[in-house]
Amino acid sequence: MTQTTENRITARLRREEKLLLAYYMPEFPVAGSTLPVLEALQEAGADIIELGIPFSDPVGDGPVIQNAAHVAIRNGVTVRGLLELVRRARAGEGCRPVTVPILLMGYSNPLLAYGGDCFLNDAREAGVDGLLIPDLPPEESLDFLERARSFGLTVVYLISPVTPPERIEWIDSLSTDFSYCLAVNATTGTSKLSDAATEAAVDEYLRRVRLHAKKKFVVGFGIRDRQRVEHMWRFADGAVVGTALLEAIGGAAAPDEAARMAGAFWRGLR
Repeated sequence: MTQTTENRITARLRREEKLLLAYYMPEFPVAGSTLPVLEALQEAGADIIELGIPFSDPVGDGPVIQNAAHVAIRNGVTVRGLLELVRRARAGEGCRPVTVPILLMGYSNPLLAYGGDCFLNDAREAGVDGLLIPDLPPEESLDFLERARSFGLTVVYLISPVTPPERIEWIDSLSTDFSYCLAVNATTGTSKLSDAATEAAVDEYLRRVRLHAKKKFVVGFGIRDRQRVEHMWRFADGAVVGTALLEAIGGAAAPDEAARMAGAFWRGLR
């Protein structure tokens, strides 16, 4: 089924401003947090919101996101339940309508269990704009890519510091609207970008991506504060902040408190 309405991600990337993307795990830190936190992030200036699909064995994530995923599962989040949360956010049920682009980021097993086209159709109907599936290699995803595009969904692929130039060009050609660069080869939230040698290596790597990519690209992993966001903006089209956001709201005891913390943290980045 072909989608005729323009994808929100495609529309947002047409603007020239640098992007600030938020990664949030639904129903963290307490049940009922998702809608108010999404509203708060939107109001505080998040350009795109990545919603994690909780999985019991998130091998690419560090301890903070792993813990958040386990909390989300304990709080009842399933793939179907996550899509319902997106639908409610779009409809403004319990919050102001969330209109910013929403990208789902998660592992392939839960999506395969849900069912390929059923998931793509339900994601589109709920108001999802795109997908990032880090454990689905590009070589094995071409059919999925075409199916997702037929449903009007953006597909984002990963580029790493060891990706050779010819593969950067290939991944760039596959990514629908933009690619996601891992700042370092590490799990999320576990690497520091503060030492000079690491910073210089990341800068050189992002210059290499710029040289070989025609589409926009964002960078994530280890970005924790406004200074680091602004530094990444010098080389990339956007920065992704996830672990630091989850840490900032992790102590909340109620959904409205989580929303206040999320908004305050994000305004500090902006």
